[in-house]
Amino acid sequence: MIEIDDVSFSYDRGKTNTLKNISLDILEKQVTSFIGPSGCGKSTLLRCLNRMNDLVDTSCITNGEIRIMGHDIHGKDVDAIELRKQVGMVFQKYNPFPKSIYDNVAYGLRIQGIKKKDQLDQAVEKSLRGAALWDEVKDRLKDSALGLSGGQQQRLCIARTIAVQPRVILMDEPCSALDPIATAKVEELITELRQEFTIVIVTHSMQQASRVSDHTAFFYLGELIEYGPTDRVFQNPEQKRTEDYISGRFG
Repeated sequence: MIEIDDVSFSYDRGKTNTLKNISLDILEKQVTSFIGPSGCGKSTLLRCLNRMNDLVDTSCITNGEIRIMGHDIHGKDVDAIELRKQVGMVFQKYNPFPKSIYDNVAYGLRIQGIKKKDQLDQAVEKSLRGAALWDEVKDRLKDSALGLSGGQQQRLCIARTIAVQPRVILMDEPCSALDPIATAKVEELITELRQEFTIVIVTHSMQQASRVSDHTAFFYLGELIEYGPTDRVFQNPEQKRTEDYISGRFG
C-alpha cells in the first residue's frame, strides 16, 4: 500500500535532516506502529505520508520517494487535497468541529458534493457504527459534538475520517489524551478498522504498539533502526538499540 524509498526530510532547507534515508514498505489492511523516543522523527514521517508537512513552512524539503498505491505522492499531477482524502489523519488531541455530531461526520461528504439527505443519513450512521459510537449518540445527533466525552470526541474524529472512505488512516498518538477506558475502546476500534483500512499509528506506548499493530518500526535520531513483525521486534529484536528502548534502558 505504501512504499517509502530512501526518504530524508528537513525543516530548514536541508541544513539538518530530521529524517535520514528511511526505506520501508507498509502493507495493506494491516496496522503499522512507529515507535521511538520523542524527537526521533516518527510523527514527521507520518505527516510526510499525506503531505501535511507542506502546510508547515516553505523551507521544508523532502528527498526520496513515497508511493501510495503505486503513485508518487509528490508527482506533478498529484493534488495534495485529493491525496488527503485517500490518506486521512486522526490527531493526538481530538479536534471535533464546533458543530453537531451529525454535521461533524457529514462535513467531508458535503465538501465532496453529496447533498441528498438520505445519502448523508446512511453515511453518517455507517461511519458512527464503524467508529463504535452509534449506540451512544444515535438519539442526540443534533447536539454539539463538544458535549461528548474526550474518548467519544476522538471516536467521532475517527468517524469523520472514515466517512469519506480513505484507503489509509494515519493516527498520531490518538490515545495520549485519553483515560485508560477510552484508550481501550479506541484500541478495539483500531483492531476492527484494520479489516477495511491500512492504519499507521505513532505511539509512545510500547504496550499499545504490541497490542494493536501487525508491524512495528523503531526510530532513533531520525533513522529507522529496525522494522518487522511486531511479535518479532518486541520478543527477539535484531538491534541492540531496539532491545534497549523496548526494555526501558532509554527513551
